[in-house]
Amino acid sequence: MTPSSFKDLVIQNRSCRRFDNAHKLDEKTLKDLVELARNCASAANMQPLKYVICREDQKNEDIFSCLGWAAYLKDWNGPVKAERPAGYIVIMGDHTVCDKFWCDHGIAAQTILLGARSLGLGGCMFGAVNIKKLKGYLNIADHLEVKLVLAIGKPVEEIRIHEVGEDGDIKYWRDENQVHHVPKRKLDDLIIGSW
Repeated sequence: MTPSSFKDLVIQNRSCRRFDNAHKLDEKTLKDLVELARNCASAANMQPLKYVICREDQKNEDIFSCLGWAAYLKDWNGPVKAERPAGYIVIMGDHTVCDKFWCDHGIAAQTILLGARSLGLGGCMFGAVNIKKLKGYLNIADHLEVKLVLAIGKPVEEIRIHEVGEDGDIKYWRDENQVHHVPKRKLDDLIIGSW
Protein backbone atom coordinates (compact mmCIF):
# COMPACT_ATOMS: atom_id res chain seq x y z
CA MET A 1 0.00 0.00 0.00
CA THR A 2 1.54 3.28 -1.07
CA PRO A 3 1.15 6.27 1.23
CA SER A 4 -1.11 9.10 0.11
CA SER A 5 0.32 11.73 2.46
CA PHE A 6 3.47 12.36 4.46
CA LYS A 7 1.64 11.37 7.65
CA ASP A 8 0.63 8.06 6.02
CA LEU A 9 4.24 7.51 5.00
CA VAL A 10 5.45 8.01 8.57
CA ILE A 11 2.72 5.79 10.07
CA GLN A 12 3.38 3.02 7.54
CA ASN A 13 7.12 3.19 8.23
CA ARG A 14 7.14 0.65 11.04
CA SER A 15 10.02 -1.64 11.99
CA CYS A 16 9.29 -4.55 9.67
CA ARG A 17 10.84 -7.86 10.70
CA ARG A 18 9.34 -10.26 8.14
CA PHE A 19 9.85 -9.86 4.39
CA ASP A 20 9.25 -11.69 1.13
CA ASN A 21 12.78 -12.95 0.46
CA ALA A 22 11.77 -13.97 -3.08
CA HIS A 23 11.28 -10.26 -3.90
CA LYS A 24 14.86 -9.33 -4.81
CA LEU A 25 16.27 -5.83 -4.77
CA ASP A 26 18.45 -4.40 -7.48
CA GLU A 27 21.58 -2.37 -6.83
CA LYS A 28 19.98 0.80 -8.24
CA THR A 29 17.18 0.72 -5.63
CA LEU A 30 19.68 0.53 -2.78
CA LYS A 31 21.87 3.23 -4.34
CA ASP A 32 18.80 5.47 -4.81
CA LEU A 33 18.00 5.09 -1.10
CA VAL A 34 21.55 6.08 -0.15
CA GLU A 35 21.24 9.01 -2.58
CA LEU A 36 18.30 10.27 -0.47
CA ALA A 37 20.51 10.13 2.62
CA ARG A 38 23.37 11.85 0.79
CA ASN A 39 21.13 14.89 0.36
CA CYS A 40 20.20 15.11 4.07
CA ALA A 41 21.42 17.65 6.56
CA SER A 42 24.77 16.92 8.19
CA ALA A 43 26.25 18.54 11.32
CA ALA A 44 28.65 21.30 10.17
CA ASN A 45 28.08 19.82 6.69
CA MET A 46 30.93 17.38 7.41
CA GLN A 47 29.17 14.52 5.57
CA PRO A 48 31.11 11.78 7.42
CA LEU A 49 28.81 8.87 6.64
CA LYS A 50 29.80 5.95 4.44
CA TYR A 51 27.64 3.00 3.39
CA VAL A 52 27.85 -0.65 2.45
CA ILE A 53 24.92 -1.92 0.38
CA CYS A 54 24.23 -5.61 0.07
CA ARG A 55 21.74 -7.69 -1.89
CA GLU A 56 23.80 -10.86 -2.44
CA ASP A 57 22.30 -13.91 -0.67
CA GLN A 58 25.40 -15.20 1.13
CA LYS A 59 26.48 -11.77 2.36
CA ASN A 60 22.89 -11.13 3.46
CA GLU A 61 23.05 -14.31 5.55
CA ASP A 62 26.33 -13.14 7.09
CA ILE A 63 24.79 -9.77 8.01
CA PHE A 64 21.63 -11.45 9.33
CA SER A 65 23.73 -13.48 11.78
CA CYS A 66 25.12 -10.26 13.29
CA LEU A 67 21.76 -8.69 14.20
CA GLY A 68 19.51 -8.82 17.28
CA TRP A 69 16.06 -9.11 15.75
CA ALA A 70 13.36 -8.42 18.38
CA ALA A 71 14.27 -8.11 22.05
CA TYR A 72 10.67 -8.13 23.31
CA LEU A 73 9.76 -11.31 21.39
CA LYS A 74 11.59 -13.75 23.66
CA ASP A 75 10.51 -16.92 21.82
CA TRP A 76 11.47 -15.63 18.34
CA ASN A 77 15.00 -15.73 16.92
CA GLY A 78 14.23 -13.67 13.85
CA PRO A 79 12.60 -14.38 10.51
CA VAL A 80 12.83 -17.76 8.80
CA LYS A 81 14.88 -17.84 5.61
CA ALA A 82 11.88 -17.18 3.30
CA GLU A 83 11.02 -14.07 5.38
CA ARG A 84 14.46 -12.50 5.61
CA PRO A 85 15.23 -9.14 4.00
CA ALA A 86 16.49 -9.03 0.43
CA GLY A 87 18.98 -6.29 1.19
CA TYR A 88 20.88 -4.35 3.81
CA ILE A 89 22.43 -0.92 4.12
CA VAL A 90 25.19 -0.55 6.71
CA ILE A 91 25.69 3.05 7.88
CA MET A 92 29.15 3.98 9.16
CA GLY A 93 30.91 7.10 10.37
CA ASP A 94 34.29 7.79 8.82
CA HIS A 95 36.85 8.87 11.46
CA THR A 96 39.14 10.25 8.73
CA VAL A 97 36.48 12.93 8.13
CA CYS A 98 35.62 13.74 11.77
CA ASP A 99 35.30 12.05 15.15
CA LYS A 100 31.75 13.05 16.05
CA PHE A 101 28.84 11.98 13.92
CA TRP A 102 26.18 13.67 16.05
CA CYS A 103 22.77 12.52 14.81
CA ASP A 104 23.72 12.27 11.12
CA HIS A 105 23.25 8.50 11.03
CA GLY A 106 19.78 8.77 12.58
CA ILE A 107 18.72 11.36 10.02
CA ALA A 108 20.13 9.24 7.19
CA ALA A 109 18.53 6.02 8.46
CA GLN A 110 15.07 7.52 8.85
CA THR A 111 15.29 9.13 5.41
CA ILE A 112 16.32 5.82 3.83
CA LEU A 113 13.46 3.98 5.56
CA LEU A 114 10.91 6.60 4.52
CA GLY A 115 12.23 6.36 0.96
CA ALA A 116 11.94 2.57 1.05
CA ARG A 117 8.37 2.83 2.33
CA SER A 118 7.47 5.23 -0.48
CA LEU A 119 8.55 2.47 -2.90
CA GLY A 120 6.32 -0.12 -1.22
CA LEU A 121 9.27 -1.62 0.65
CA GLY A 122 9.76 -1.93 4.38
CA GLY A 123 12.73 -1.85 6.68
CA CYS A 124 14.09 -2.24 10.15
CA MET A 125 16.81 -0.19 11.84
CA PHE A 126 19.30 -2.16 13.96
CA GLY A 127 21.52 -0.80 16.69
CA ALA A 128 21.90 -4.26 18.28
CA VAL A 129 24.75 -5.45 16.05
CA ASN A 130 27.75 -7.72 16.60
CA ILE A 131 30.06 -5.10 15.14
CA LYS A 132 33.29 -7.10 15.28
CA LYS A 133 31.71 -10.01 13.40
CA LEU A 134 30.02 -7.69 10.87
CA LYS A 135 33.24 -5.78 10.15
CA GLY A 136 34.99 -9.10 9.54
CA TYR A 137 32.33 -10.37 7.13
CA LEU A 138 32.27 -7.12 5.15
CA ASN A 139 36.00 -6.22 5.38
CA ILE A 140 35.18 -2.85 6.95
CA ALA A 141 38.31 -0.83 7.74
CA ASP A 142 39.15 0.25 11.30
CA HIS A 143 38.58 3.96 10.60
CA LEU A 144 34.91 3.24 9.84
CA GLU A 145 32.58 3.01 12.85
CA VAL A 146 29.42 0.99 12.29
CA LYS A 147 26.50 3.07 13.56
CA LEU A 148 23.38 1.30 12.25
CA VAL A 149 22.30 -1.52 9.96
CA LEU A 150 19.10 -1.24 7.92
CA ALA A 151 17.28 -4.33 6.68
CA ILE A 152 15.28 -3.62 3.51
CA GLY A 153 12.74 -5.72 1.62
CA LYS A 154 9.13 -6.25 0.64
CA PRO A 155 7.14 -6.51 3.89
CA VAL A 156 4.89 -9.50 4.54
CA GLU A 157 3.75 -8.69 8.05
CA GLU A 158 0.85 -6.61 9.23
CA ILE A 159 1.72 -4.01 11.86
CA ARG A 160 -0.82 -2.11 13.94
CA ILE A 161 -0.24 0.90 16.16
CA HIS A 162 -2.15 1.30 19.45
CA GLU A 163 -2.08 3.81 22.26
CA VAL A 164 -0.21 2.65 25.34
CA GLY A 165 -2.70 1.21 27.83
CA GLU A 166 -3.28 2.22 31.42
CA ASP A 167 -0.53 -0.17 32.54
CA GLY A 168 2.03 1.92 30.61
CA ASP A 169 3.48 -1.14 28.85
CA ILE A 170 5.36 -0.12 25.68
CA LYS A 171 6.49 -3.62 24.63
CA TYR A 172 5.49 -4.65 21.11
CA TRP A 173 3.90 -8.08 20.70
CA ARG A 174 2.37 -10.48 18.19
CA ASP A 175 -1.09 -11.96 18.38
CA GLU A 176 -2.17 -15.49 17.40
CA ASN A 177 -2.45 -14.37 13.73
CA GLN A 178 1.14 -13.03 13.79
CA VAL A 179 -0.09 -9.43 13.56
CA HIS A 180 2.60 -7.22 15.10
CA HIS A 181 1.21 -4.69 17.63
CA VAL A 182 3.14 -1.55 18.60
CA PRO A 183 1.96 0.56 21.57
CA LYS A 184 2.69 4.29 21.25
CA ARG A 185 2.49 6.88 24.00
CA LYS A 186 -0.29 9.48 23.74
CA LEU A 187 0.56 12.86 22.25
CA ASP A 188 -0.57 14.63 25.44
CA ASP A 189 1.94 12.54 27.42
CA LEU A 190 4.78 13.73 25.18
CA ILE A 191 4.17 17.47 25.03
CA ILE A 192 5.17 18.85 28.41
CA GLY A 193 4.90 22.53 27.57
CA SER A 194 2.95 24.72 25.21
CA TRP A 195 2.87 28.52 25.25
